[in-house]
Amino acid sequence: MEVLSQRITRLNESETLQMAKLSRELRSKGYDIIDLSLGEPDFPTPLYICEAAKKAIDDGFTKYPPVAGYLDLRQAISEKFKRDNNLNFSPDQIIVSTGAKQSIANVMMVLVNPGDEVILPSPYWVSYREIIKLAEGTIVMIPSSVEKNFKISAQDLEEAITPRTKVFCFSSPCNPTGSVYTREELKSFAEVLAKHPGIFVISDEIYEFINFLRHHETIAQFAELKDRVIVVNGCSKAYSMTGWRLGYIGAPLWITKACDKMQGQITSGASSISQRAALAAITSDQAETVKMCDAFHHRRDLVMKMLSEIPGIKANHPDGAFYFFPDISSFFGKSDGKNIIMSADDLCMYLIYNASVTVVTGKAFGDENCVRISYATSEEKLTEGLKRMKEALSKLK
Repeated sequence: MEVLSQRITRLNESETLQMAKLSRELRSKGYDIIDLSLGEPDFPTPLYICEAAKKAIDDGFTKYPPVAGYLDLRQAISEKFKRDNNLNFSPDQIIVSTGAKQSIANVMMVLVNPGDEVILPSPYWVSYREIIKLAEGTIVMIPSSVEKNFKISAQDLEEAITPRTKVFCFSSPCNPTGSVYTREELKSFAEVLAKHPGIFVISDEIYEFINFLRHHETIAQFAELKDRVIVVNGCSKAYSMTGWRLGYIGAPLWITKACDKMQGQITSGASSISQRAALAAITSDQAETVKMCDAFHHRRDLVMKMLSEIPGIKANHPDGAFYFFPDISSFFGKSDGKNIIMSADDLCMYLIYNASVTVVTGKAFGDENCVRISYATSEEKLTEGLKRMKEALSKLK
């Protein structure tokens, strides 16, 4: 007899991972699938990072690392915050974790009590929702739309705040929309939050270096939010190190101490080898990262042009990350004679079986009118994938 906990039965499987799994299964059966679902850079990890990992093994970095991360890595992250963001986080205000996902989970678990409200601008990254569930918090969504460039306003934020609000959590550049908040927009959020001193901010900045505006702005820069912002970042996107699983936070000391305690009972320290690789990545001249950003920028323009040529698709102009989140609701109620499209879920399944292209339903990200398209793949695959999409969608009448 299987009697699983309510905790796990309430939890949804990641829809992005589900679609990637389906893509792999179909490929194994001989289907020529173009996967535009997964948020993973297609570039190899830069060679100098791999060499640092090999050297770490040769140098004997094969034992348990400190739970919070090696001191020299935390010092390097501290210097990175100062260099790139003009933020002052001392090494003891930094916790290194097994990916930014764990970083976010640590913070949510140590801050949120059952019934505390967490404000999420929608669309949002899929795992925010499930992590909040695990923390037994209450999600308060602020919806947006493609017409608003998938951004919320300071007034929207103010209206969502209640006496039970504990956390405001968002990403910029944003997954899944690619939207990037300006300094002025972040300042307006800070002014609202300054009036509510019991609210903490989780600022997910994992896409910091995939920013086509060429200058990243962080909400942590504003003095009125001093000691209330937790900045989340990591190596997966900037250095194409998704499999290395290395994330980190900069936060008030009392929060990092709590995260150290939490992490110490769940995973302990992040992989020692990954930490040595991360040290090389963060202290490098960032030239490889700039090259990757340039490539993503070029792909963004290619996809933007091709999406604009597909009747019925409405897309914004993303300034970062490597996603489009087009509104595809114009196809609802249409059919190719065999399949009737009633939802974004239906459209995703229609595309995988009729165009051999995978995208992710917007329902996973809090918007049932959209799908997420990742352009973290080659221009050749993007061109072919979008060509297939256009042909398949033209059959829906």
